Amino acid sequence: MCKHLAKIVTPLIVLMISSACAQERQTASTGSDVVVTEWPVPWERTRPRDPYVAPDGRVWFCGQTGGYLGVLDPESGEFARYELGEGASPHNLIVDNDGFVWYAGNRRAHIGRLDPETGDIKKYDMPDKDAVDPHTLVFDSDGNIWFTLQGSNMIGHLNTSSGEVRLVTAPTARSRPYGIWLDSSERPWVALFGTNKLAVVDPVTMELTEIDLERERIRPRRLVVTSDDNVWFVDYVGGYMGRYEPDTGFITEFAMPGGDSARPYGMIVDEKDRIWFVETGVSPNRFVGFDTATGSFLGGTDIPSGGGSVRHMYYDASTRSVWFGTDTNHIGRAVLPG
Repeated sequence: MCKHLAKIVTPLIVLMISSACAQERQTASTGSDVVVTEWPVPWERTRPRDPYVAPDGRVWFCGQTGGYLGVLDPESGEFARYELGEGASPHNLIVDNDGFVWYAGNRRAHIGRLDPETGDIKKYDMPDKDAVDPHTLVFDSDGNIWFTLQGSNMIGHLNTSSGEVRLVTAPTARSRPYGIWLDSSERPWVALFGTNKLAVVDPVTMELTEIDLERERIRPRRLVVTSDDNVWFVDYVGGYMGRYEPDTGFITEFAMPGGDSARPYGMIVDEKDRIWFVETGVSPNRFVGFDTATGSFLGGTDIPSGGGSVRHMYYDASTRSVWFGTDTNHIGRAVLPG
């Protein structure tokens, strides 16, 4: 049994977890040579999610139902916790080159910036009363932030220097802007989870264009853009990997190994344009690879803790690792094959 060693350090709570605890939850797939290791988060039932590797190698994540930001040192197994206040419900975070942690205050209508050195938080409130739920964040090359607002049906841009927030509303009602990614021209592409559409925004004019997908029942939840600027998305309802080619308008779909009950959710792309995603409709959840060059799947790896749901993922090219959080209260790392 894993044992937790705890100590209180004001203003943070720091818990030490033995390395054996992580090793007990490690597995490898013979099909794809992926090795998965999980660290149990010491704060129970707080939905740890959306990890991101900081410049110092530590891994930050949201405690969505616990109202905190957490950080894991993978070398020592040490966790630290930063409280955000009642009702913050942090949904997603990203870390800039200076180590500041930016998070989506999903139930408090703001984007926040945490200074880990001082614990100070600066909040950037939404300028529109209807913009209530910042959802998923992504940096552009200038360090500014594009983000989705799922329930508000909007896509936004935060200038991190001036604090100015620009917003645009999707034309389709209740389209639920969800996953977001930038192409080589720094245009944000968005999965409209509430309908069978993608969206792209002009970064200068904020003009939003919707793209109809072929099947009425497609529900794109996450997406990525590969080096050729093709847009790849996971169909959460139908169990497909989809490719949209902006230059031609062509759409191609690939049926997933888990079939129509796969429920693909968390998704990421590596530097070889291989896509990695998690089938959350199967138990245990399954971490699966896809080769975009050949259109073939790369086998799969069971999530040792079961996963529950893996909602978002981050790829760390320096260690060739994909990081994720689980509804079973773990932070996980999948080391990819070469």
